[in-house]
Amino acid sequence: MKTTARYLSKKKFLLKTILTSKVKSTIDRYKKCRFWLTKGLLRVANNWKETAPSARGQTSTAGIEGMFLGLDENRDLLVKRLNAGQDLYPNCDTSIWLRNCTRDIPTPVQGIIKGKIPEWLSGSLLRNGPGSTQVGSYEFKHIFDSSALLHRFAFKNGTVTYQCRFLESNTYKKNKAAQRIVITEFGTRACPDPCNTIFHRFSNVFKWGDNQSDNAMISIYPIGDEYFAFTEYPIMIKIDPTTLETLTTIDIGCLTGIVHHTAHPHVAADGAVFNLATVPKIDGPHYCVVKFPRVDSETGYRYSTDEMFGRMCIVATIKCRWPLHPGYMHSFGMTEHYFVVVEQPLSISLSTAVVNRFKGDPLSSALKWFQDCPTLIHLISRSDGKTVKTFKSDAFFYLHIINQYEEDNHIVIDICCYRDPSMIDCMFVEALQNLNKNPDYAAMFRSRPLRFVLPVNCHNPTSGDVENDHLYVSPEKLCDLGCETPRINEFNIGKKYRFFYAISSDVDAENPGTLIKVDTYNKTCKTWCEQNVYPSEPIFVSLPDAEDEDEGVVLSSIIWGGSECENQAGVIVLDAKSWTEIGRAVFVTQSPVPKCLHGWYAAAV
Repeated sequence: MKTTARYLSKKKFLLKTILTSKVKSTIDRYKKCRFWLTKGLLRVANNWKETAPSARGQTSTAGIEGMFLGLDENRDLLVKRLNAGQDLYPNCDTSIWLRNCTRDIPTPVQGIIKGKIPEWLSGSLLRNGPGSTQVGSYEFKHIFDSSALLHRFAFKNGTVTYQCRFLESNTYKKNKAAQRIVITEFGTRACPDPCNTIFHRFSNVFKWGDNQSDNAMISIYPIGDEYFAFTEYPIMIKIDPTTLETLTTIDIGCLTGIVHHTAHPHVAADGAVFNLATVPKIDGPHYCVVKFPRVDSETGYRYSTDEMFGRMCIVATIKCRWPLHPGYMHSFGMTEHYFVVVEQPLSISLSTAVVNRFKGDPLSSALKWFQDCPTLIHLISRSDGKTVKTFKSDAFFYLHIINQYEEDNHIVIDICCYRDPSMIDCMFVEALQNLNKNPDYAAMFRSRPLRFVLPVNCHNPTSGDVENDHLYVSPEKLCDLGCETPRINEFNIGKKYRFFYAISSDVDAENPGTLIKVDTYNKTCKTWCEQNVYPSEPIFVSLPDAEDEDEGVVLSSIIWGGSECENQAGVIVLDAKSWTEIGRAVFVTQSPVPKCLHGWYAAAV
């Protein structure tokens, strides 16, 4: 028995030595890969620097960077105010993101109506977003990691009710049971598990679905007759739009090999759903447009939601420009004839992501920004899935595309653009807590809505990039206000439009809690704000039998700043045409209500 025990012990030690050696060599190979890839990207950047001026015929400050000149307050003045003990952004209360809901409201509660709620409004404003940054005595490090909280404002006969409920994802249930953070999120490392040895971590590197967060806290979209909560991991969680109960989880990654998809799919007029996904292939990662068909093209038969998932297919594919650095995608565009993929130079370093997975580190540190590399805009044919043309622009970061449409042999695409992805860092909990101590915070969060006009059939061999034939395009500014979470009249998605609606992203504005209506024809805008009120994403609801694009109302959930108002929620109704308040409903809650992100108006629900 002793001989056997010694033999097994020796074998175990040998196996441990071999696996440790393999792990070390694997990490070394990834580091070498990253080193040589970085050198290659630097060459790309240098080439871009050389060709861009001749392509543009202008200095670099005249491009996207020039759009932001003069917008930031003098930093020296901000530092002086900081040294004098003054708040740098006294009008902005970031605590609205850090509130922790401690009690669900599963049963609808009646609100106090101020003004008048249109009686023709009959449906539910569904919302999704951060619900709590805490699990037991532990705290998430980034707002995007917070436990998802669903909200419902139900409109009927001039009245409004409110309810909220945590999305009971597998991640939420595991965290709640353990009273600690057990799964690593975008910006938060999981608490150490004493049972998770080096061998477990090594094996988990190759099991991308295991220990992956399904905290779908970004958006809500309909697929068929059902509603789903979305995140960027290829998970969709079906919810009951009336009770907000969590129903079933759909893992589309298992069906197609998708490792990432955007949180903003497109719902076509016939009910088909399209989304942009990243799929690894033998020659590197590809961006693929995935379709969930709603109607049989031959018989006209309308598929159920389950049948839509069963008939999911890839309809377009384009290879990522960097094999080990696929671009980060949060949204994409779709017109009558084209898919529009905007490939920004914010990438996910696959080598870093693999090492992070082994070490248990969050994905956020795998994001790499290449300021001197261009943003590429790919037009892909919807008829055959092939790339028609690729354009390039100065580097910019974006989360949300406003809209895109075809006009006179051009594609027009409007995007909420940032100079770089610093705003992601602004959403770390520590950064939000120290807002008034950071003289760079407002500049980091600065965005502007920009319009790019892409000539589809234009060929310009002197464009400055003969090798790739990527025509340089320079945008125009649609308005001089920071805009985020943009929405339009849903009937105009992919078509020529005039108006979009957004919330302010200027934290140093006189009132950061501002709702904005932008007229893209006249490049003018209207604003609505109220002291200490913070609206969320504005959602347009068309008036029955409306003739004008802006004939209807805009709904926005609201909360109030300050600790004395944290147990309060509301919804405001604006006349979309005049941009004036029609009415609102205010609700007193039993626990704090944080600011939410995205949602959907579900008619007749």
